[in-house]
Amino acid sequence: MADAVETSAPIEPRAASDVKGWEAEADVVIVGYGCAGASAAIAARESGVDVLIVERTGAGGGASSMAGGEIYLGGGTPVQKACGFDDTPQAMFDFLMAATGPGPNEAKLSVYCDKSVEHFEWLVECGVVFKPTFYAAPCWEPPTDDGLVYTGGENAWPFSEIAPPAPRGHIPQMQNKRLMEKSGGWMLMKHLSATAEGAGASVMTDARVAKLVVDAGGRVVGTIARRFGEEIAIRARRGVILASGGFAANPDMVSRHAPRIAGQMVLGTDGDDGTSIRLGQGLGAAVAHLEASEAALPSVPSLVYPSLLVNEHGQRFINEDTYCGRIGQAAVFHQQAKCSLVLDEEIFESVPEADRWGARPTWVCATVEELEAEMGLPSGALQATVELYNRHAADGHDPVFHKRPEYLRPLKSPYGGVQLTGLPYAVFTLGGLVTTVNGEVVGPGGLPIQGLFAAGRATSGIPSWGYASGTSLGDGTFFGRRAGWAAAAVPG
Repeated sequence: MADAVETSAPIEPRAASDVKGWEAEADVVIVGYGCAGASAAIAARESGVDVLIVERTGAGGGASSMAGGEIYLGGGTPVQKACGFDDTPQAMFDFLMAATGPGPNEAKLSVYCDKSVEHFEWLVECGVVFKPTFYAAPCWEPPTDDGLVYTGGENAWPFSEIAPPAPRGHIPQMQNKRLMEKSGGWMLMKHLSATAEGAGASVMTDARVAKLVVDAGGRVVGTIARRFGEEIAIRARRGVILASGGFAANPDMVSRHAPRIAGQMVLGTDGDDGTSIRLGQGLGAAVAHLEASEAALPSVPSLVYPSLLVNEHGQRFINEDTYCGRIGQAAVFHQQAKCSLVLDEEIFESVPEADRWGARPTWVCATVEELEAEMGLPSGALQATVELYNRHAADGHDPVFHKRPEYLRPLKSPYGGVQLTGLPYAVFTLGGLVTTVNGEVVGPGGLPIQGLFAAGRATSGIPSWGYASGTSLGDGTFFGRRAGWAAAAVPG
C-alpha cells in the first residue's frame, strides 16, 4: 500500500475534540522552514506574537537554500539605480502581467510591484547584502558575486515591446559560490534563519506535519505532527501558515495534475511532496494552476542565445535569446521535450569549455543537408529553417522570432547539432492553494478558511503559469511576510 505522502488525496483534518492534549503551542505555527516560512516567522515576531516553525528535516533551508538566489525585485531599487537602470513599479507590473500568465493574479502582482523597493529594504535589514554591480552575460546564475542580472527575458521579444526592459534579478552577495550546490539561495536562507531565530522564533525539527486540527466551527486551531515515531499535537492560538513547498516530488500528484513533467528531474527536495496543498484541500481549499510548472532547458544560455533551437520537425519555435526557463516551458509543454540546438563551430568555441556544463555536439557535418539527415529530420526542413534565418541574419534581422541583433549572424560550416531530447529538464511546480494578498487560504464559497494561511510554492502566487527566475524567492519572502502579519493579527 502506498504511503500517504505518495498519494494525491486531500488530507482530512482532525477534530479538536479528538485531541487529548497539546504537547506544544504557539500563537502562530508555521509548517516548513524555507524562505516563505522564515519570512512569515520574522513578520509574526515583528508583531510581537509567539512563533513555532515545524520543519520535517534536521534543519531549515528547503528548496530555497538550493536556489541560485535570484530574488525578483524592481521598481527602482538602490541596486538598479547604482547600475544605471531606470525602473518603475508600472514597468515591472506590465512585464509580469505578460510574463507570468496565462491567468496572472493581478491583485498579487499589483501589491508586489508597488512594494518591491520596500521589500528590498526589508531584506537588507535582515542582513542580506546585494553588491551594486550588474552581470551582463547570458547565464542561469552569475558565477561572480554581482548583485543584478536579467532573469526573465525582459530585454527580449515580445516583452521588450510591452514594457521598458530592466534587470530585476537581485542576488545575495556571496564569495566562493558553488553553482547549483551552494549559492545565493543558501546565503539568503542563512540571513533569514538567523533573523527569525534571533527575533525569538522557535524551531521544531525532524517533525512532519500530518494533519490540521479544526474546532467545531471549522477554524484551524493546530496541527498534528509525527516526530521520531511519536504523534505530537501542536496548538496554534492564532493561526497556522502552510509553507512546505510544491509537489514536484510527489509522483501521484504530478501524474494527476502536471503529467507533462512526469519523469523529469525534480529541482527541489523530497519535502516538495504537496503536503501543504493536500492539507488545505482537506478543508475544501481552492487550488489554481496545478498543471503549471517551470522547466529549465538542459543547456546553457551562452550557447543557446546565438544558436537555433529546433523541434523534431526541424523548425524553430521560440526566440533563442529569451529566458531559458521560458524556452524550457515551451519545449516541455508544446514540443514534448523534443528539440535540438543547431550551431556552428564558432558559436561552440566562443563558450569556454568550463562554462559549457559538459555540452558536446551530437552531430557535426559540413553541410546543413548532411546535418539534417544525421539528425533524422524531414528532408528539406532544417535547410529551409537555416536558409531563412541566415538570409535575414545577414541583415541583422529576425522577422520570425525577433532575436536581438547582437545574437544574430548567419551560421556557417562546419555545422553542429546538440541533441536535447531525452535529457532531464529540471522542473518544479507552480500551482497551489489560492490565497488572498494577505496569505489567507481561500475556501468554499470564496471565503477565507479561518485560522489558515499559506505562502510560497504551496500557493499559486506571482508565477501563475509563466516564470522568471527569482519569482519564487521573491514571492515566498514577500507573501510569507504578509501571511505572518495576518496570522499574528488574529485574536488569540
